[in-house]
Amino acid sequence: MVEKLGFLQKAELLATVQIPVGQFIAIALGRFRPAPSQPMELMGTYVVRRLLTAIPTLFFISFVIFALLDLAPGDPASSLPPSVPQAVKEQIREALGFNAPFPVRYYKWLGQFVINEPLSAVESMTGLQIPLYFDGAFIRVGDAGHRLRITSWASRGTPVIELIMQRLPQTLWVVGLAYLLSVLIALPLGILSAVKQNTIFDQVATVFSVIGYSLPTFFTGLVVIIIFAVRLNWFPTIYDTTLKVTDWNSFVAQMRQLAMPVAVLTFFQTAGLSRFTRSSMLDNLKLDYVRTARAKGLRERWVVTRHVVRNSLIPVATLVALGIPQIFAGAIVTEQIFRVNGLGALLINAIASTDIPTVQTVTFIFAFLVVFFNVVADVLYGVLDPSISYS
Repeated sequence: MVEKLGFLQKAELLATVQIPVGQFIAIALGRFRPAPSQPMELMGTYVVRRLLTAIPTLFFISFVIFALLDLAPGDPASSLPPSVPQAVKEQIREALGFNAPFPVRYYKWLGQFVINEPLSAVESMTGLQIPLYFDGAFIRVGDAGHRLRITSWASRGTPVIELIMQRLPQTLWVVGLAYLLSVLIALPLGILSAVKQNTIFDQVATVFSVIGYSLPTFFTGLVVIIIFAVRLNWFPTIYDTTLKVTDWNSFVAQMRQLAMPVAVLTFFQTAGLSRFTRSSMLDNLKLDYVRTARAKGLRERWVVTRHVVRNSLIPVATLVALGIPQIFAGAIVTEQIFRVNGLGALLINAIASTDIPTVQTVTFIFAFLVVFFNVVADVLYGVLDPSISYS
């Protein structure tokens, strides 16, 4: 279609598109042939390459976490009463493998975490029986009852993964809902602030963002508890983790106890994300293709929604993906303030009771989320931005 147009018609058509000057002249003269789109094979190769890069990264992180926590004082026998004989404590250490060399202990822990725990999780979710287990040296076929698990010192031998699965729903309720609301609020807020730059709306949104990003969540949480729970008595002061949603009344009770922790996290996350969205919008609003589209007589709403927002959200989408693992770590303080019995509370209690296996497992899961969502962000950026070459 473009080749059938004249030079002036081509130039008029291309004036609304943001392309390099060399391509502009080549297309107008009929000498430009667009490069073929990137095949799916290149994208698949890129994803596989990023995943292969992430695997040694995770192994290195696991080694660092295990080594640092192995140097920490304390073992399962140190928390026993003084009346327990020293010989019994030594037998406990020997049975748990604490007298083995460091490489042996790390190898056993890694095998349990990478092999035994995923197999046990699959069995618990599906009900299937998988006759594989890691015995501390090799992967063997046989009775899954011989499968060694990473157990908590403070919970009388309960597998750490089971403790995490018990706490995970509470964290997802608070963290997941807060992050979803922050994205839904921050994107329109940042877009409108950029479009209405230097207006009263933009100034109010700027003040809101600066306050939200400056105040730590523990301070905001305490203020919210004092005002809305203690003074006004609108919401409960302590989060009830035993509450189950079975009817409308229990759903309302769940929403009431979620209101304050979700509001505190949403306020903090919305502040930073809205400022980044505003900055990205302002960068695109100053580009030549926006002025050209306006000069062609396109409506302002069409220019903003069709062109500017679409290009501005490419880095924002990457930031949203990278922010997901950060909110799990950031929710630790909020969970402590509102007594939410989630992963953050589990980690804090494990640190206080010197429960090294639980600290190692939760910390490594947080690290895994960071690496995983970094890969997701890289792939997402390549999908959204056509200028990124997978080759």
